[in-house]
This record gives sequence, structure tokens and C-alpha cells, in this order.
Amino acid sequence: MIAQSLLDRTITSPHAREVGLRILAILFILALFLGGVQLRRWIGENTRHVRYQHDIVNAFYWGQETLKEARRLSPDPSANSWTGLFRGYLALYDRVKQKAYKNDYGLDYPPLRLLTMAIWSKQVRDGYPWVDNEHPKLVNPLLKINLVCELISAAAIFFLVRVCVRRSLHAHSTWPAWLSREQRASICGLAAASVAWLEPSMILDAHGWPQWDVWILPFYLFAALAALKNRWFWCGCLLALGAMLKGQLLFVAPLFLLWPLWQKRWISALRVLAGFTATAALIVSPWLLRTPGAWIAFAAVAGASLLVALRYKLRHKGAWLAGILGCAAFVIGAFTGGSFAWFEIGFLYGTKHYPYLFISSCYNLASLLAAAGWSLKDNLLSAHVGSVHFHLTLQWALRLFFLGAVALCARGAARHLRNRDPRVLIAITAPWLLMFVLLGQMHERYLVWGAVVSAVALGVSVRLSIIHFIISAASTVMIVHVMLVDKKLDATLRAIDVLHGIRPYASVLMLVCVALYFWDALGWRIPAFRRGAVKTATSPSLSLGPEPEEA
Repeated sequence: MIAQSLLDRTITSPHAREVGLRILAILFILALFLGGVQLRRWIGENTRHVRYQHDIVNAFYWGQETLKEARRLSPDPSANSWTGLFRGYLALYDRVKQKAYKNDYGLDYPPLRLLTMAIWSKQVRDGYPWVDNEHPKLVNPLLKINLVCELISAAAIFFLVRVCVRRSLHAHSTWPAWLSREQRASICGLAAASVAWLEPSMILDAHGWPQWDVWILPFYLFAALAALKNRWFWCGCLLALGAMLKGQLLFVAPLFLLWPLWQKRWISALRVLAGFTATAALIVSPWLLRTPGAWIAFAAVAGASLLVALRYKLRHKGAWLAGILGCAAFVIGAFTGGSFAWFEIGFLYGTKHYPYLFISSCYNLASLLAAAGWSLKDNLLSAHVGSVHFHLTLQWALRLFFLGAVALCARGAARHLRNRDPRVLIAITAPWLLMFVLLGQMHERYLVWGAVVSAVALGVSVRLSIIHFIISAASTVMIVHVMLVDKKLDATLRAIDVLHGIRPYASVLMLVCVALYFWDALGWRIPAFRRGAVKTATSPSLSLGPEPEEA
């Protein structure tokens, strides 16, 4: 009470307090950034003895295969040029598909991730032609990409929390009275961004493992920010870019399609599809449009669409034109011999590669089902309609269950947005957590996305913030467990046994935490547990994004 009264008392002028707060914020951010960079460097240097080397070797292998394909197609000196590299890159998917035995491709990289690994391998070989896969300089370029993505993700979380808290109608009685709503929102955003920047499982995954899971986080977070600002076309574009780096983003992408549908904004949902289709078609057009006839047909469709767009006054004509051209590229590619090997290898193969309920050490529903004797392909229901047979396996039952939960998250997001409730942040985060705890074929690393994004809870409530830290700890422990099992040093055998023994209990704890998180995402309240009715705002409802998109 004494501290609260001292904070509320006017000791200095508002201008002096504002300048002081800005200086403190700048110093805090600088110290936080430098400390985070140093922590990542320390993690990288002190985890080499347990580093999970398989993913580094795999990435370098497929980068080298791209260079080999370039040399095969260009025996002249141009094979070592950037032109030769792209020639090999565009031919590798078809080559892998032709040489695969029983559709076991080995390669599961989407187009943009394969391109990144090819460029990285070329630069490594150009600069260090003598190094092998164990050399630390081999990994440094990818670690720098991880660092940039982590920094962008923290910035995106700051903006997300700041936007939602600033628009919130809920009172903050525990804050000092001299702090404006804008300052409160900035402090909440800075707290969430700080926790995300120092997220231990993300740092361990990106710099101790290391893996490339963090690459898709900026795209998802800024897609969520675009949705909050009614930039639905750009939301779809960002989702497509992220999916081309790692296909797991497609599991949670339906949230942004169902979200406007719950608001009965059909045009917004179509704009998401237009942005996604146009961006995906732009990236894979070299595989789809492989003949002069295909390009001529595409040019004809583009010309006709442009004439119609110029003749008639349409809202968001840029978005519609891009969506039509994206659809045209896929249709023309299907009828003119375009290659879809990039889709089969980069996306579909990953869903078949590991036909198990869970991989390694996972704290989720699938691990509990596996302990009870279930398997991924067990039949739950069979039906016969004439000559057609339907079989519902456990794998598809979990997928349908997850999709239904994502639909409810979208409903919660629409409801919270209408009520100007910051719990819209929880609805945006929940699909990542539900994906890990409900779906089969999950790796232990896949909780890292939910652990990072759930840092937005610091802008919502203390209870959800505590749940975030529990999720963060579980994600870190699972990654540590796998790294220790891979090496099995004598000093870590006891720790491995302990971590293996706590798996069923940790799985139950994770299910409870995610259930509580999901309940807040829905926004439902049991009347008996309500402390008081929420007062309805007398002012007109304001959208988080007041201006419409101009695509």
C-alpha cells in the first residue's frame, strides 16, 4: 500500500517521467539483447559434447546433393556459378523421386528450406573447401539465421501484445495511476518479448541442438498481427512463405481461414486464400510452368484478368488478381506436365516418414496412448457404403479432433476481438499447443513453437503466465532428454533414467495446462466461478485494425 501510494503520488512532471521511462526502456532492451546474444554463444560452446549432429549432417548432405545435381546438368565451369546452383536446385526434387525406392525419399525439405541449405552449402564449400561436417564454421551461417529469426519473433510478440493490451477494455487497477494505457501496453509487450527472447527451449533448440524450427515463427506471428490489423491478404502471403520453410505451419494455418468465417466475413477468408495461393504459386512456378505453352497460357489468363480488373471497379482488385493468377498457375501446371514432386517430397512425405504415435520423448496424449498399447494406424471405426469402404484410424481421429479444436480457437479469437479482450492472444497461441498434445507423429521439438508464442500470456493474466513457464520448462526438458539419449555419456545415464520415468506424469501435466489455456482461448466462463459480471462498454466497439487492406 505504501509503495502503491508513492507510485501514484505526483513527484515529478509527466514529461520527466516519460523521458525517464524511455531511457530505462532503451537501457533495458540493450542489456537484454546483449545478454541474450551472449547466452546463445555460451549455449553453443558448452553443448558441443551433446550436440545432435544428425540434422546438421542431413542439411549439409542435401545441400551437397543440390551442388552435385548442378554439376551433372552443367559439366562446364558454369556448374559452380549461381546459375548452375539454381539449375540443380530445380532438378533435385524430380531426381530424388526417380531414384527413390518404394517412395522412401529421405528428403523432406520444402522448397525454401532446400534453397537455403543449398546456398549455405555452396558458401561453405567456396570459403572452406577442406572442412568436414564436424567443423564449427559449418554451422555458423545457419546459427546467424536462427538468431535473426529469434530477434524478429521477439519483436513481433512485442507488437502483438502491445496492440491487444492497448485496445483492451479491461481495467488495470494494479498499475500506477500515472501510467497511461499506451505505457501499460508497451510494458506488457516488453515483458512478453523479453520472456520470448530468453525462452530456454528455443535457445537450446536453435543453438544447442541445433535445428531450424525457429525460422517459421516470424511468419506466423506477423501473420497474426496482419490479421489483427485486417490485412488478410498479407496474412495469407506470410503463411505461405513460412510453410515453404517448414510444413508444420500448415497445421495451424486454418485458424486464419476460420477466424473471419466465424465473423461472417467471407471476403476476408477469400483474401487469406488469395494471398496464400498467390505466394505459393510464385515460389513453385518454376516447377509448375515448365513449357513455353504453359507460360503462354498463363500470360493469356493474366492479360484477361487484368483487363477485367481495369474495366470494373472492384474492392481489393489487387488481391483478387493475385489469387486468380495463383490458381491459374496450379491448374495450368496440372494440365501441361508441370512437376508436383516438390509437394509430394517436401510436404506429403513428412506425414508418412514416421508412422508412429510419437517420436523420441514427448509429453502428450499420443505418448499416453502408445503406453496403453495403441498404434497410429489402429482402426477405430469402419463403415461400408455400397462398394466404398471407410476406415477411421487413430491417426485421422486425432487429426479431426485437433481441427475441431482449432475451429473453436478461431471462434474464440473472433469473440475476443469483438469484445476487445486481450485473450485474443491466447486464441492465437492455442493451436500450437493443441497441435503438440493432440496429434500423433510429433517430435519433442515441436512444443518449442507453443513455448515461444505462449509468452504473450504475460499481457493477459498471471495464471496463464504461470502456465507458460510450465510449458517452457517441459519443452526444455524434452529437448535435453533427446540430446542426452543421443550421446549417452556415463555422467548423464542417471538423468536419462529420471527423465524417462517422469514422462507419463509430465504428459498428464501438459494436457492439464493446455486444457486450461484452451479454456481461456474459448472465452467461456462457468457462472458459479464468476467473480462479477463484465461491464459492457458504452463506447462503440473499435476494431484492432481500423483501416481496410488495399492490396
